[in-house]
Amino acid sequence: MAEAIFDEFGPKYDIHLIPSRGGVFEIVVDGRLVFSKSETNRHADYESDVAPSLRTVP
Repeated sequence: MAEAIFDEFGPKYDIHLIPSRGGVFEIVVDGRLVFSKSETNRHADYESDVAPSLRTVP
């Protein structure tokens, strides 16, 4: 998923991947929380959870 995020949105956004413990991760783009595994208790799906919210940002 990280590769897909960087490939599609890397030129447009400031993207950082920050490792965590226990398999919990968050996707933060330009300081905006896009997905939080700790809040949803599931893995993100690129096409339904991540990409749509990034594609709608001007």
